[in-house]
Amino acid sequence: MANTQLFHTSKGKLLPAADTANEAGGAAYALSPKHALAQLAVTGCLNNTYYAGAAEQLDAVLALAAKVNVRFVAKTAIYARERGHMKDMPALLLATLAVRDVALFAQVFPRVVDSGKMLRNVVQILRSGQVGRKSLGSRPKKLVQHWLCNATEKQLLNANVGNSPSLADVVKMVHPKPAEAWRAAWFAWVIGREYDAAALPEVTKAYEAYKKDRSGVLPDVPFQMLTALGLTENQWTQVAKNGSWQMVRQNLNTFARHGVFGTTKATKAVAAKLRDAASIAKARVLPYQLMAAYKACDETVPSDVREALQDAMEIALANVPEFAGRVVVCPDVSGSMASAVTGYRGSATSAVRCIDVAALVAAALLRKNPSTLVLPFEEKVVKLVLNPRDSVMSNAEKLAAIGGGGTNCSAPLAQLNAQKAQADLVVLVSDNESWVDNQRSGATQTLREWEAFKQRNPQAKLVCIDIQPYAHTQACERADILNIGGFTDEVFKVLAMFAAGELGADHWVGLIDEVVLDAA
Repeated sequence: MANTQLFHTSKGKLLPAADTANEAGGAAYALSPKHALAQLAVTGCLNNTYYAGAAEQLDAVLALAAKVNVRFVAKTAIYARERGHMKDMPALLLATLAVRDVALFAQVFPRVVDSGKMLRNVVQILRSGQVGRKSLGSRPKKLVQHWLCNATEKQLLNANVGNSPSLADVVKMVHPKPAEAWRAAWFAWVIGREYDAAALPEVTKAYEAYKKDRSGVLPDVPFQMLTALGLTENQWTQVAKNGSWQMVRQNLNTFARHGVFGTTKATKAVAAKLRDAASIAKARVLPYQLMAAYKACDETVPSDVREALQDAMEIALANVPEFAGRVVVCPDVSGSMASAVTGYRGSATSAVRCIDVAALVAAALLRKNPSTLVLPFEEKVVKLVLNPRDSVMSNAEKLAAIGGGGTNCSAPLAQLNAQKAQADLVVLVSDNESWVDNQRSGATQTLREWEAFKQRNPQAKLVCIDIQPYAHTQACERADILNIGGFTDEVFKVLAMFAAGELGADHWVGLIDEVVLDAA
C-alpha cells in the first residue's frame, strides 16, 4: 500500500514546487529575469544589505541586464528613475546601454539624467569600467556636453555640490564648447582657471562678491557653498527660507543648532514649507524619507516643525487606495528587517530600517481603510492593537517597535486559516527571507497556506511587497498573486490597479513593459 503520508490527496490545485533557495536557506521561487531586474532596480542601492553585499548586487544587475532585451533594460531604467525615484540603479542600467545599444542610450539619457547628480552618477559608473568600458565614448560624451551646455545656472550650481566625480572633473573630461559668454566664464570658474569675472552669471557673480564682502545680501546658491563662510543666525534663517523642500527636510537639526527656530515667524515659515502639498509633489519625496526626518529630529526642533512632517506624510501618502472589501496587511517584523532599508553606507547609513518601511505601508493602509486587520509577524503573529485614527507616523512607530525573531511568511496566512477568516485582499510586506516554515519538498508553506485560504475566499488576491533587492519570492506569480518591489507611492498605485483587476497576467513587469520610449 502506498505511503499516505507521502501521497496524501491535497485539496485545491496542484501547486508548483519551490525551485530555489532564498538567502536565509529557505525554499523559494525564483523570479523571472525581467522581474528580478525590476526588483533590483527599485530596491537596490548598491550598498551592503542584511543578506547581500554591494558587489553581489552589482554582479546580479549586470547579469540580469545581459539576459533581457535592451528595450526592457531601457524601460526599467526609466521606471526606476521616474516612478521609483531611485538614483544609482537607473544610472547603472543606463550605463549598460552605452555598451549594448548607444542609440537607445541616447533615447533614455534625458529621462534618467534629470539632474546634475544623475549626470555625475552616470559618468562615474561609465569611467569605472564596471559595465565594460572605461571611457565615455563619442555619443555619451556628446550627451554630457549637451547637458552641460543647456543646463541653467541653478542646475549647474546644484550639480557642483558633490564629488566622485565633481562637476569640475566632468567638465575637464568632456571639454564642453559653450555658445554663451556667461557659460564659458562659468566653466572656467568651476575648474579653477582664469575667467572673465564680468561675464559670470548673476548668482555666481553674487556669490563671489559675497565671499569678499559678507555684509551684502546672501546669494541664492546651494547652502553647502555657504556653510564654511560663517553665517549669522539671520543668514541661516534666510538659507532655510530659500532652500528647496528636500534640503530643508534634511537639515532641520542643523537649522536648530544655528538658531533658525529662535523666532516664531521663522519656525512657522519652515513648517509651512514642509507641509506645502505642491512642494512635496515637486520634491518627489519618498514616505520613508519623511519618517527618516521625523526620527532624526532632536528636542531642539520645535513641535510645530515635527508636526509639519507628520502632515507632509499624510500628503505624501495621498495615493494610498481605499478598498471596498476586507483587507489584511501583514508587516514582517523579524530580525532581518532591522537592517537599513537602503543598505549600509558607513556614516551615511539611513536610520530608516526595513521594518520601518513595512510598518509604514501597514499604517498607511490602515489609515485609508480603517477596518483593515493588521497582523505583524516574525516566527508567529504578534498581537498588537492599533487605532486607525492615529497618525500614520504614530502607528508606524508602534509596529516598528516590535522587531526580532525568525522569519515565517506563512504565519499570518496560517492564523487566518485557523480562524477561518474571510478577506478580499491580503498584503504581505517583507524581505521574503522566510526560513522558519521551510519545506523539504514541494511548494513553499506560504503558497500552501494561500491555497487553503483561497478555498474559502475564491476571489481573494495576495500582494507580496518586497523591499529588498533579492530575486525570489514566497508565492509565485499568477492571476491572484502580485509580487512587487519598492517603497514609493508607486507601490500603492500598482496595488490599487491589481485589486481592481486592471493589471494583466504580467502584473508589475507588464507595467514596466508599457513604458513608452521617446523617439531618438
